Amino acid sequence: MPHPASRLRLLIVDDEPSLLGLLQRYLERLGYEIDVAATPAAALEHFESDPGKYACVLTDLKLPGMSGEEMLERMRALRPGLRALVSSGQPYQPRSANIGFLQKPYLPAMLAEALERLLRKPAQGRVDPPNH
Repeated sequence: MPHPASRLRLLIVDDEPSLLGLLQRYLERLGYEIDVAATPAAALEHFESDPGKYACVLTDLKLPGMSGEEMLERMRALRPGLRALVSSGQPYQPRSANIGFLQKPYLPAMLAEALERLLRKPAQGRVDPPNH
């Protein structure tokens, strides 16, 4: 039986290049297909080219030029119900359905568990399945 991550594409947004690389390598090893962006502008460019492509967006809350939350609101205007996992060193309470939170620092296993839980739970609101 294939791993639950098989063929799911994630978009990771973080302005720390070393963390971005670590997250990409770890999640690819789990079977996810990964696109990365170091800025909200680059992430929006990826997302707007094909809003249905991503099963989930993993983003830092504090990003240059725009918060992760504002970036997600813009993405969700194009694809209501988009799932996202926000991480931050500061406490954060998601204001929307289908958005999870992971407090930094976290262990890789905590990230894998948070993603699997988010992707497994029934979607709230209209969610288009990701295109493969």
